[in-house]
Amino acid sequence: MSRWKTSRLIAALAVFASVAAGAACDDDDNPNSPTGNEVKLIAGLSPFNEVPAVSTADSSGSGLVTITLNLTRNAAGTITAATADFNVSLTGFPSGTTLNAAHIHPGVTGVNGPPAVDTGLTPGQIVLTNGAASFTRAGVVLTPATAQSIISNPAGFYFNVHSALTPSGAARGQLQFQG
Repeated sequence: MSRWKTSRLIAALAVFASVAAGAACDDDDNPNSPTGNEVKLIAGLSPFNEVPAVSTADSSGSGLVTITLNLTRNAAGTITAATADFNVSLTGFPSGTTLNAAHIHPGVTGVNGPPAVDTGLTPGQIVLTNGAASFTRAGVVLTPATAQSIISNPAGFYFNVHSALTPSGAARGQLQFQG
């Protein structure tokens, strides 16, 4: 084989190896990839993110939610089933604040939307003793279409908690991928 053909063969093999290595590192290796089976989202919760901003005693509160979407996908990568796990921490609210609900809603910053995913929290179930509390909800079922919409545009959704004092929403935050 001539030196020129050998050089071309080596170059072609190098390109092939580079492409193959890139293909082997697909997003499914990253558990938080939008194409993986587990997607983690977070949102910092603030009364000032609510629309309109909270002006009651709840305005001193804040919090953080971590949401894990647990997905089942078919061979084509399409989501066929989904559940969500919620881990919520709240602080700075008036002592004895009771929560009525917690949801994911569609809506960009400054826009309200109807609940899309309900955590199943019932009125009075969580009381923020000394103005702080944490709660979790696991295995909350959501539709594959809703899960895909959230993954495709997390900033187009927000999470909020509702209190007895501020039933329209006490603290809100736009979703983003945890990274």
